[in-house]
Amino acid sequence: MSLLTALARMEALRDGRAVPLATVRHVRLAEHPTVLVPLRLAGEAAAPLAVMAGTRREEPRLFVVPQPRNRDLRFAFFADLAGLVLQAVAAAQLSAETLEIKRGERKGETYQRFLDAPQLLVPNQGGIEFLRLTGRSTRFRQSEGEWPVPEEVPLLGRWLTWFADRSDYPGSSVLCAMTDLLSLHWATGQSPLEDGNLAAQLAWIDPPPGRTGPEAALEAEDPLLHPPAGPTTDPSFDNEVLAPLMAAYDLAEDDGPARQFAAERVAKALSTQLEPTWELMWRGVELLRSLPEAPSVPQRFEGDRQSFTNFEESLAEGAPQARRDGAVAAARRLASLEGAASRYAVQRALDDPLVLAEHRLNGEAFSGEVVWTDPENVNSKGLRRPLVRIATDDRLRVEPGKVVHNTARSQKAEVVEAGEGEVLLRIENGMGNSRKPNPGSIPEPGDRMCFTTFTDEFRPGANLPDPEETPWTHGGPPEPYEPPNETVAEEMSHESA
Repeated sequence: MSLLTALARMEALRDGRAVPLATVRHVRLAEHPTVLVPLRLAGEAAAPLAVMAGTRREEPRLFVVPQPRNRDLRFAFFADLAGLVLQAVAAAQLSAETLEIKRGERKGETYQRFLDAPQLLVPNQGGIEFLRLTGRSTRFRQSEGEWPVPEEVPLLGRWLTWFADRSDYPGSSVLCAMTDLLSLHWATGQSPLEDGNLAAQLAWIDPPPGRTGPEAALEAEDPLLHPPAGPTTDPSFDNEVLAPLMAAYDLAEDDGPARQFAAERVAKALSTQLEPTWELMWRGVELLRSLPEAPSVPQRFEGDRQSFTNFEESLAEGAPQARRDGAVAAARRLASLEGAASRYAVQRALDDPLVLAEHRLNGEAFSGEVVWTDPENVNSKGLRRPLVRIATDDRLRVEPGKVVHNTARSQKAEVVEAGEGEVLLRIENGMGNSRKPNPGSIPEPGDRMCFTTFTDEFRPGANLPDPEETPWTHGGPPEPYEPPNETVAEEMSHESA
């Protein structure tokens, strides 16, 4: 936890209401995101109980498994869920753009990229892990053979695996946990662990009229008023309500009216556990939508769209989805995740003064007023390189020779001197013609400027060998792909659990 976040939590506790940590929204929100509230059977990591899902608050859809231990019912549930998820996937594939490659060996070639990408929202990290495990336990199922499943089930598994893998990328918006999104933009007066309770977290951010955050959060923690947001149900509900209803379902005659009645009772009981969280999810969406979108969000969404396009192409080509990454694929993914994390941190700081304040506090950025300039200064080559002296109250941790950046003017400068409360900079670019600079491109006394030691510039990816050239120290070239059978898929499910 950063120092400013800790101070914000203390302020929230003092005032009884959450404190903003951002002035803009650092995540994309689709016009109609697909909200999923999953529940699973206690003690069974991959056995679903129910999902309430939909793209509109007033039109929730409920999918229920009246007996999760029944394999046929479980995969019928997955088939129903596949219809919803694959519909969202198909809706994002309606239009595409043509782009030109500007770097590398394929420079000048063109390619297609979808203009949209689907978005799934779940209540918490547990919901993401449930979808990840569901994907891993269904993507290798066979639609033909001894134990066939509906053909859309393995396709659902492959897409859920992509959603879960993409959610690991900082700034991605295709699969997000609502508790994480709210924590990114507001600090409550409770611990980060307690923020995992969506009802309590929203009670701090948007308490009822006349109530403080602590009072509303205490009430929100009552499982009778606000059942857990999943994926695990409340133990008392399991023992006192769900177990007798499932027992009645098991005792009822197959395909008879008694069994149908028992299934309806199970569905009604589970809906009481899901409806409160469904409303909380849409309250969270409204709160996030009240913030203006950060300028860098569309750029990060391009990464989601490109990944979405690439995965769709791999499905169309029949490319295999391996059980686990090889050495080269794992290294590429790690390098990609590290690059995404670095860019995300920089972009958030450049977009948001509240986030930038943390960097000013630790010396990675400084802001101040221009008190003196020498616009006619030239370097050894006779090129104009103005000198600018800035007075600042921020902590300075820059030394002469350090390059700093001002994104507002798209300029970089070199530190000439750095002392107590002042820093002398030499502007290096962003003036147009250095002999006759553009009007307003040279700072003037009285201007307020902010410089950072970091910038959002393109960085080439890691240079890694082809998978066929994996060295023996890392396991050698990967073995030829063989599609797993039903038994292997079952083993994977138990391993993941």
